Amino acid sequence: MAKELRIGMLGCGFMGKAHSNAWLQVPHFFDREHKPVLKAVYARPEDKDKLEAFAKRWGYESIETDWRKLIERDDIDLIDVCVPNNMHHDCVIAAAEAGKIVVCEKPLAMNSREAEEMVAAVEKAGVPNMVCFNYRRVPAIALAKQIIDEGRIGRPFHYRATYNQDYTISQKVPQGGLALWRLDARVAGSGVTGDLLAHSIDTAEWLNGPIKKVVAYTETFVKERVHAETGKVEKVEIDDACMFLAIFENGSLGTFESTRYARGRKNYNTFELNGELGSVFFDLEDPHLLQFFRYADPQTGKKIEDHLTGWQKIHVTASEHPYMKHWWVPGCTIGYEHTFINTFADFLASLEGGPKFQPDMRSGLRTQRVCDAILQSAREGRWVEIEG
Repeated sequence: MAKELRIGMLGCGFMGKAHSNAWLQVPHFFDREHKPVLKAVYARPEDKDKLEAFAKRWGYESIETDWRKLIERDDIDLIDVCVPNNMHHDCVIAAAEAGKIVVCEKPLAMNSREAEEMVAAVEKAGVPNMVCFNYRRVPAIALAKQIIDEGRIGRPFHYRATYNQDYTISQKVPQGGLALWRLDARVAGSGVTGDLLAHSIDTAEWLNGPIKKVVAYTETFVKERVHAETGKVEKVEIDDACMFLAIFENGSLGTFESTRYARGRKNYNTFELNGELGSVFFDLEDPHLLQFFRYADPQTGKKIEDHLTGWQKIHVTASEHPYMKHWWVPGCTIGYEHTFINTFADFLASLEGGPKFQPDMRSGLRTQRVCDAILQSAREGRWVEIEG
């Protein structure tokens, strides 16, 4: 008999939807001792109609309009934090103090100070915890990690990443409210740095090791927007675009760019790593493909035959590829929602004696420190070393 893992969801927006679907789907594809049960979901009292519809659609047994009451319930084992960023700190600490397992969406916090307090709380309580950087569980990205760990890239020289979208170009787009809180600095903490580049940073450090120092520049193209909740024109204080240079501890150089003003780009999340023996390239808008350039044999260091060099596209859908044995037959792709299912499957495995899950909140703190250093560099116009 499977052991029930009773889920308390905080938030019923885009991420609440993605997480709810993933909890329901995990036992359909992965053999785990735990069976997630959607017990209760929270949203603000003013969003009760949306909350009730959400609970009915996803099969939650009950609703709460007070997140503290949900956390305190004895029939909840795991708290899944999918509320806006300014609530992460208090929700995670309360959940840890209540002895709950804690899942938190990225970015972990509004800033490093908050993140440090959250890490201290979960580690003091000794509760399992994770941050949902779900792109680590894209099979093609996991395959890139495998290729790198096998030594097929060799000494790394360059890492470059982009994360571009276009949904805020119009000056008529408001800030704040349920849909666009990511444009309100009081709720989001930062703009593309915390929302998009946090993903790029986590992926980069997972693949290429820690970033040592950064120098950055940010821009806010539309300086004022109507606030969705007050109806007043207010100053925009988040970063619409960010570009930064990075030096990794392994000596390689990094370039990162992110914007919400790249017309035609919807979720253009890419990375390329160039090394002495080869290169890899990935684009999230073609998530089933990994491009690999093989130059030399990692065992001998000798260049492969000239007529076999060149970029190859690996269709990451075969059973020998990461995660794919749990899905369909070769050639049939999986999508965005499956990255969350893969993530929660790995997290459940860690609860059942499997490998320690990463990224946990201490790893999320590391990403937060890099984000803070980027914003500090942009304010001060200088290189900033990464703490810790």
